[in-house]
Amino acid sequence: MKIPRILVIKLSALGDFVQAMGPFAAIRARHPDARITLLTTKPYVELAEQSPYFDEIWVDSRPRPWEVAGVMRLRRMLRSTKFDMVYDLQTSERSTTYYRIMGGPNWSGIATDCSHEHANPDRDLMHTIDRQAEQLAVAGIAATPLPDLSWAVADVARFRMPDRYMLLVPGGAPHRQAKRWPAQRYAELANALAGQGVVPVILGTHYDAEQIEPIIAACPHAMSLLGQTSFADIAVLARLAAGAVGNDTGPMHLIAAAGCPSVVLFSAESDPSLCAPRGLVTVLQAPDLAELALSTVLDALSVGPAALRLRPPALT
Repeated sequence: MKIPRILVIKLSALGDFVQAMGPFAAIRARHPDARITLLTTKPYVELAEQSPYFDEIWVDSRPRPWEVAGVMRLRRMLRSTKFDMVYDLQTSERSTTYYRIMGGPNWSGIATDCSHEHANPDRDLMHTIDRQAEQLAVAGIAATPLPDLSWAVADVARFRMPDRYMLLVPGGAPHRQAKRWPAQRYAELANALAGQGVVPVILGTHYDAEQIEPIIAACPHAMSLLGQTSFADIAVLARLAAGAVGNDTGPMHLIAAAGCPSVVLFSAESDPSLCAPRGLVTVLQAPDLAELALSTVLDALSVGPAALRLRPPALT
């Protein structure tokens, strides 16, 4: 008997990739006996390989039009298999061109006249999770769960974590500084947590060093994991944490999807109704995050989903 071949396209970015975990699960449930291939970009291969949703991972290097060798390699890869169904969860101009390159297979996406076109004119006004669920419903998948990273595993023993800790994610995209709560405020939060017997554990990449170093200097009790964590590490650390506070950035989506009570901070730079993580999440928004008071964040922790994990003692 012929094994159905399914292709799922999700290239980036981290927050979007995590929010596609629900659709990934729904597609696997719809095609339990199929061989499912994910087309993604290099940063997400390791997490995708660990997930229970895919049999094969293809890497899209996203060659530019003038990179002829790369373009030809991509075309050969896309045409190498006759897929019974393609779910384009990227729904970008780039991924839509793959529909034509592949000769117009059965396709869930926004390609004009494709077999399962998501043609809702208001799709860009929908939250990512709702938009993808509606897209899959058009393709006959009635139910799409929320993102879930309960399957993620990592050996975090090397970090020698304290018994009670909270994750802080003070960084973000270097070119979007307005999406960051000031380092001084994170330092004040870290000291408030330390005063209540909760160790602040700070996550970030080397791009966030300038933001993180002042926090560590101001709070000797804080623990920095700067540049030390994989995506799976973050998910497992989040599962064991009392809670998390962070900016609107990819790692907060990982943390929320791991089931960690989270407070996510938004400026006017992004709209939480379109992209905020869901789950045990409290969203705080200020036009300018420099105006967001420490007391507002502490209040959110004391009454929000993190409160039970933080007691005793409770934050005041």
